[in-house]
Amino acid sequence: MLNIPQRVLGEALKRSAERFPDKTSIIIKSREYQYSSLSLDANRLAAHLVRSGIRKGDRVAVYMSNSWECIVAIYAVTLSGGVFMVINPQTRADKLEYILNDSGARILISENIFGNELSRAVPDSQKISEIIVTGNAEKLSLPGVKLTLFEDAVSEEDENTRLPAVIPNDLAALIYTSGSTGFPKGVMMTHQSMVFASWSLIEYLRLSEKDRLILLLPLAFDYGLYQLLMAITTGGSLIVEQSFTFQASVYKQMEAYRPTVFPGVPTIYAMMIAASKKSGLSFGYIEKITNTAAALPDEFLPDLKKIFPGALIFKMYGLTECKRVCYLEPEMIDSRPGSVGKAIPGTEVFLLTPDGKPVPSGEKGILHVRGPHVMLGYWHKEELS
Repeated sequence: MLNIPQRVLGEALKRSAERFPDKTSIIIKSREYQYSSLSLDANRLAAHLVRSGIRKGDRVAVYMSNSWECIVAIYAVTLSGGVFMVINPQTRADKLEYILNDSGARILISENIFGNELSRAVPDSQKISEIIVTGNAEKLSLPGVKLTLFEDAVSEEDENTRLPAVIPNDLAALIYTSGSTGFPKGVMMTHQSMVFASWSLIEYLRLSEKDRLILLLPLAFDYGLYQLLMAITTGGSLIVEQSFTFQASVYKQMEAYRPTVFPGVPTIYAMMIAASKKSGLSFGYIEKITNTAAALPDEFLPDLKKIFPGALIFKMYGLTECKRVCYLEPEMIDSRPGSVGKAIPGTEVFLLTPDGKPVPSGEKGILHVRGPHVMLGYWHKEELS
């Protein structure tokens, strides 16, 4: 039978649910969820979004911590034809209001524990007509905004609601930058760019349906988001943690579910190295560790090899505007210290002078990236794109 390549994000969930309906897709707080459950809840929530008026290209904000409901929401929005934006739950009301207004989001999916921020940000938002909220919504007072319980939305059975046909060129997500030096910018990513990036990462990280990835970073952070996308695309499993704040709890979950892939950042690895020097840590079942966000110091490598004695170490360099730029083959990590490696599969990376001429070897230049993974531009900021 001909194997048709994946074209849009939602197809990954559909295919994995068909191949592995009873397999564990997501593990959160010692609870395991099957692929069939993820597909059912995502499709029901997608149908609710369509009935609420979401059309292709409409923006839906997801303001949630790492949770089952957040993952369902991400796939529901993409199945509905909407454009999802995962907003870091640490975002305060002023920036939340800015993102909601800048994006023109029509529906907000959130949690009742963020009621204070919602009550401050939503009344001044320009387009929000409905909030879908987990937990008890009685304390939320938002005149003029429809409140729907998340649990009710995913319980609605309606086989007559048709989900729209999505094509690769359609916008899939707005990934907002941190806004550390001002208000954040929305990076526009199409289905094509995100599917391409997912498969390029899967290829060079050598992932398969046998892998279990652990998620320690927010789903609002593209490094965290792509752990989810890669796990679902391959038919693997994702072990979800809220953060790395409580290390003992994370290590307990790791021992229970034995992930094969550990994505980290230098601050996480520094904490692990400090803990290892005090009490010793060893995770022999980890097969791959990855790093991005900031350069992984070469002096970390001897300790990381002790903590992860059987793991390949992938150094990576990325930008929100194209997800990933390059990576260093783990077999070269000792022979090429300080190197950021080569372009990810299917892309080009090169340096040019300010007037567009090639840069000689060993000299500095302006980084240029070519490939289907590059963003469409910044939302409503053509002058910066």
